[in-house]
Amino acid sequence: MSTAELHTLTGAYALHALPEGEQLAFERHLGACEACAQEVRELSATAARLGLAVSATAPPALRERVLREITTVRQEPPHGRSTPAAASPRRAGRWPVYALAACLAVSAALGGVAVRQHQAVQDARQEAQRAQRHDAQVSRVLAAPDARTATAALEGGAQGTVVVSRSVNRAVFAASGLPRPSGGQVYQLWFDDGGTMRSAGLVETPDTDGTVLMDGPVDRASGMGITLEPAGGSPRPTTPPLGLMGFPAA
Repeated sequence: MSTAELHTLTGAYALHALPEGEQLAFERHLGACEACAQEVRELSATAARLGLAVSATAPPALRERVLREITTVRQEPPHGRSTPAAASPRRAGRWPVYALAACLAVSAALGGVAVRQHQAVQDARQEAQRAQRHDAQVSRVLAAPDARTATAALEGGAQGTVVVSRSVNRAVFAASGLPRPSGGQVYQLWFDDGGTMRSAGLVETPDTDGTVLMDGPVDRASGMGITLEPAGGSPRPTTPPLGLMGFPAA
């Protein structure tokens, strides 16, 4: 999709009307286009306000009129931007501003649906941002010039790998073959501070095979361990370790 085409998707995105592929492309575009980001924020806020309004039954002809106009009228481009005259015909039917307003009025008749959808979008965006920060921190450790790796067998035939960077002062743990913990239990990681175990977070990836940025700095830890703990984790290990690994020398 061209940049000009992406500019026309703000209304459909605010109403969660984009197919998955276009939604992903538009969300990437949002990070670099403040005009579109501002327009999406305004449209989403409008949807939320309308969703809070008193419910009213929309006239029966409104839905047909909105759907008919959607297919024939182009959306206006963001202010300060021009849309090429030879835009793709497939995009020519995107949501115009007044048709978007009419459709938002229909959403008000659905009570709080727009509010819940807006919150769902916000939650998903926050989760995506957390994932991006996690990936950036993991990449920083893995790419560090002094990154060192150690691998060890874990109980039950699984395998664990830890990558340590003293310059970044963080460690990354990855496991393969870990069985799903039974109900009420979770895998917990530990730093070995000269024989004292310090919590380094929980393994909470859905398939237990993900890469985990261990919580907290490495500092003077000489190794790590992994145990099964009650849901939510423990301040100290309560079960024998499934595996222990010494950190490689710098």
